[in-house]
Amino acid sequence: MSMTDPLGDMLTRIRNGLMRGKSKISTPNSKLRARVLDVLQAEGYIRGYSQTDFGNGKSELEIELKYYEGAPVIREIARVSKPGRRVYASVKNIPSVANGLGIAILSTPKGVMADHEAREQNVGGEVLCQIF
Repeated sequence: MSMTDPLGDMLTRIRNGLMRGKSKISTPNSKLRARVLDVLQAEGYIRGYSQTDFGNGKSELEIELKYYEGAPVIREIARVSKPGRRVYASVKNIPSVANGLGIAILSTPKGVMADHEAREQNVGGEVLCQIF
């Protein structure tokens, strides 16, 4: 059976792994997932990730989750734009997450980036998810 929301699946795996106190989780690989993980790593929400190839075109991403004094660094992670309802934001309407303490990840014409970077580059796009 095909997956309808691969990014939502990855965010759920991250959320579940954090609740269980896992150090690493794995998810199928895709370019969008890797770009979102690049933003999460740059913002300090995960330790990092690595790609594992299984041959025959299949590969997997292994994500190292991050904790601070035993508590997960990511308190909330939620999908905003879903397959059934896409959410787009212009530069002026990019949402502020937790009064600027969290980030929103956007898919823009200039690539996948955090909300503050999109404001700096003066681009809007699809609001993929919010992290706090």
